[in-house]
Amino acid sequence: MNKKNVYGLLCDRRQIMSAINPKILIVEDENIIAFDIRVMLEDLGYMVSAIVSSGEESIKKASKMRPDLVLMDIKLKGNLDGVSAGKEIFKQFHIPIVYLTAYSDQATIKRINNQKNGNSPTVINKPFDQGELQTVISTTLAH
Repeated sequence: MNKKNVYGLLCDRRQIMSAINPKILIVEDENIIAFDIRVMLEDLGYMVSAIVSSGEESIKKASKMRPDLVLMDIKLKGNLDGVSAGKEIFKQFHIPIVYLTAYSDQATIKRINNQKNGNSPTVINKPFDQGELQTVISTTLAH
């Protein structure tokens, strides 16, 4: 592995990037959408720590990897939807959640808004573009 000397420490490229760029966990059960989000994030300079497709997996990965932010789809595989998983991740690890949804019905939005996440949760309606994604991520990370 190619290591570089950074401030007297030998580090590989991934270690250097994770120290500089925020790490984001993608929780999305549709592979093509997850891949598109990954490409957008990497183009923006973010690191994708992992991609998972269920609420249960997202909690495990958040515990293990401690990303700086989670992009969470609402409808997921498994027994735990994105709203419940996001609530648990924030409660346990205080990691901000940005919800991604094609379903912006009032009941779902009310469930998201009823969370006590320190600040109001952010929702991005699908489809979204790279500019919108960057604005929401940078605003969320700044809080």
